Amino acid sequence: MKKLLGVVVLCAPLAWAQARPEDGGHELQLWTGGGHSVSGGTSKIGVWNVGLRYGWILTRPHGPGFLKGRFEYAVDAVPAFLVFQPANTAYGAGVNPLNLKWDFGTRGRAVPYFELSGGTLFTIHDVPTGTSSVNFTSGAALGTHFLGDTHNWSLEVRYLHISNAGLAARNPGINTVQVRVGIGKFFSRAQGKR
Repeated sequence: MKKLLGVVVLCAPLAWAQARPEDGGHELQLWTGGGHSVSGGTSKIGVWNVGLRYGWILTRPHGPGFLKGRFEYAVDAVPAFLVFQPANTAYGAGVNPLNLKWDFGTRGRAVPYFELSGGTLFTIHDVPTGTSSVNFTSGAALGTHFLGDTHNWSLEVRYLHISNAGLAARNPGINTVQVRVGIGKFFSRAQGKR
């Protein structure tokens, strides 16, 4: 038993040397996140969502020093988006067709990233109450991918603004800070053709 444990401990670092963002590669990820409203919009709001992401790594590594990285474009399908507000819980779904992501170039198993995103949100109740059931989302996130042998985990902090952009007479908006966790995989063109 001690020998087996020793082999596992010695070989564990080798398992982390797998798929990472690379030229022409792709990302597939299942994620979930939640958070609360912050100042600058409607208060006393909580949100939770789950989504599926598909991304395309568009560039080779470039940039100066610690900013060196790769540009990624991604699309999110969001089949479940809950908004917990004082009057009700609004159930909804959305799509984020605009996710612009910078995967910083690192040599280790942690790959930090920065992201800007935008999309739409459709709910069964007005969000916020008394406004519109059709809203637009814009956000920014800072996170890190933790690379593994068969998949990677991601952890991020995301600022998300929800607004009807004037579709209704009232547009107080909702500003939230969320924590998002994802499990996914980076794969290259060659892996995708197998």
